[in-house]
Amino acid sequence: MITSTLSCTLIGVDAVPVDVEVDIAQGLPSYNVVGLAAQSVKEGGVRVRAALQGLGHDLPLRKITVNLAPADLRKPGAAFDLAIVIGVLAADGIYPLAPATDLIILGELGLDGAVRTVRGTLAAALLAKARGCRGVLVPAVNAHEASVVDGIEVYCASHLSEVIDALAGRTSLPQPADRSPRRPRRLIEDMAEVRGQAIARAAIEIAVAGAHNVLLHGPPGNGKTMLSKRIPSILPPMTHDEVLETTKVYSAAGMADAGLVDERPYRSPHHTVSTAALIGGGSQPRPGDISLAHNGVLFLDELPEFSRSAVEALRQPLEDRVVTIGRVQGTIRFPASFLLVASANPCPCGWLNSGMRECTCSVGAIERYRSRMSGPLLDRIDLQIFVRPVPLTDMRSASAGEPSTAVQARVTRARERQCARLAPWGVRTNAEMSHAALRATCKLDAQAEAALESLTKANRSLTGRAIDRIIKVARTIADLCELQDIDEGAILEAATYRG
Repeated sequence: MITSTLSCTLIGVDAVPVDVEVDIAQGLPSYNVVGLAAQSVKEGGVRVRAALQGLGHDLPLRKITVNLAPADLRKPGAAFDLAIVIGVLAADGIYPLAPATDLIILGELGLDGAVRTVRGTLAAALLAKARGCRGVLVPAVNAHEASVVDGIEVYCASHLSEVIDALAGRTSLPQPADRSPRRPRRLIEDMAEVRGQAIARAAIEIAVAGAHNVLLHGPPGNGKTMLSKRIPSILPPMTHDEVLETTKVYSAAGMADAGLVDERPYRSPHHTVSTAALIGGGSQPRPGDISLAHNGVLFLDELPEFSRSAVEALRQPLEDRVVTIGRVQGTIRFPASFLLVASANPCPCGWLNSGMRECTCSVGAIERYRSRMSGPLLDRIDLQIFVRPVPLTDMRSASAGEPSTAVQARVTRARERQCARLAPWGVRTNAEMSHAALRATCKLDAQAEAALESLTKANRSLTGRAIDRIIKVARTIADLCELQDIDEGAILEAATYRG
């Protein structure tokens, strides 16, 4: 007898349907899995047998063939165990398949019958809705991920015995109690704690409002890291679409166990991070830090200390907002629309042009240090700010700086203006604008055009990309000021942030 259940596998962060066909025929007892299954899938026969024996069942002493279709798609992981064991029980005529019909089934089995966590549950739920399926059957620990998708039934199981009872008609499949889980709120530090640094604060506000990349460079101990760590406090709230996009990335990485990702991510990898860990990859490609920062912030502290290969690998994602990983089996794409915030010292010792201490670095050492940040990479960073020392009077001032709530309100209003204006081009922020969108939405008055022309004549090193980025930053400045068009002041201010 042949039975068929529905499961799925991950390609990037998206789920692809997989039909799990089970055939039990006469012949020497055997268990074979075909359909380009990885070793972890083939080993599932041992887990299935042990789990069934613990419940008083066993694999039938006949020829068992499991086919995972489509056969030309490689299928890693152990998430097919639950679909396979249901198919085996139905093909053996022990239990009917009806309770599991029209469900996408995911779950890894333990030897004791426990249904263990899997990656990509949210993607599976979205696939079920897109295909018009009745719903999903997933491990209980992953049920909260699938629960955020409306319009489908979500069933869960913590042990194989619950599934067998449902197949036998003794009970119904369990459903999660909480359909709207939330992660614990993280502790966020306030911008009011920052004294001085008016220029750096303004630059960070502009960067967050338009999702522009920013580099803070200057001597150590003057607030670069302090400012960067307070960026989450002024980020605008996430939209529903952004919440689903980000949670899907975390689910694909196996990191969505704490619930829905409804706060913008803030990732700060150590400078020893490998290129694969930063960009994504591996033998079974998974999202890296830049994808885990999708719709949020990636903070690279001491950018020149990162490996050259890792830093240069950022160039394509910064431009395309997606990272493409090539493998023999095919190409995988991970979303990577993030705000890059980087910090750097002016030289290896950190005191060049600081006015605080004499620099002890040789000219060659300074050149080698700065060469770790290539010209093409810096050309993709819209705002480059020198963070100067704060006078003692400002540092010891009793008056607090502007609170994050006030800054966040301005940033949110600016983002709303951008979303409304850029909706026809399918982007949300000024930094994402295509050249066509920039031409259509970034109107410069006569004085602004004259100012831009003067800038290009005065600085011949400005590339076409740099000019476009100055206009984008100026558009964000105009949005923060609630101006319809870009004026001369916005262009000149944007140009000052180029370093």
